[in-house]
Amino acid sequence: MEKEKKATRQSYGEALLELGKENKDIVVLDADLATATKTNIFAKEFPDRFFDMGIAEANMIGTAAGLSTTGKIPYASTFAIFAAGRAYDQIRNSVCYPNLNVKICATHAGITVGEDGATHQMLEDISLMRTLPNMTVMSTSDDIQTKWAVKEISKIKGPVYLRLARMKTGQIYDENQTFEIGKAVQIGEGTEATVFATGITVEQALIAKEKLKEKGIEIRVVDIHTIKPIDKEMIIKCAKETKRLISIEDHSIIGGLGTAISEVLTEEYPTKIERLGINDTFGKSGKAEELMKYFHITADDIVNKF
Repeated sequence: MEKEKKATRQSYGEALLELGKENKDIVVLDADLATATKTNIFAKEFPDRFFDMGIAEANMIGTAAGLSTTGKIPYASTFAIFAAGRAYDQIRNSVCYPNLNVKICATHAGITVGEDGATHQMLEDISLMRTLPNMTVMSTSDDIQTKWAVKEISKIKGPVYLRLARMKTGQIYDENQTFEIGKAVQIGEGTEATVFATGITVEQALIAKEKLKEKGIEIRVVDIHTIKPIDKEMIIKCAKETKRLISIEDHSIIGGLGTAISEVLTEEYPTKIERLGINDTFGKSGKAEELMKYFHITADDIVNKF
């Protein structure tokens, strides 16, 4: 994590450009936010395959659904609050119900949108998206993983929701790291605890891991980049091998990562899990780092559990 920090939305834009060069069937749609979502990188190179739908998110999803029926692979992008919230009906009935090949890539998710405040801080999107039949739900943690995910989801058929962040985070993985949709990544072998994290909180979990190591406490971090389908085998394995389980997410603790893990544990290997996240409240306006401290989703909040 010593390398230059980068927002996963930036990685998304860069990966779209490369994917567009490799596959002429890739088309990109945006809802008047191309500069912020970084789809403008694709638009500059492939203007004939880019569609700015204006501030009309529901129409954007409907158009993406139509394009998918012609053999195109549409990537539809806007802020998470508009993608999962305003366009939910179209995602449900026009994309998931007919199981169409639409990739919804939502940036600016979670409280770390920052000063835009509660109205723009989408804390419920994982919950909304993972309950939809046919939907794959992913939340990536760094530049390397995001670029892999953007390309990999083009290879699978069916709806995908990819959750991306506004704030910059450090690089976690190197170029040789391998990933697989539906398979979590375990970092470390510690047996004192497992910290399950996703998206921007993976970096925080790894910082906590190093701080705890200085105190003689060895934990492992599990990066759950695919929330649906979730890696049941990894969750059960860690429940059996470690003394404590903790989840951390930039999302409501209701219906999000912690809930998804709890469902697996309840059915497969009943175990207590401590959940860090937004505790049944709306966000607030403030700098991303300040909000992470306020809502207790930092490395120090993990360390304080010990």
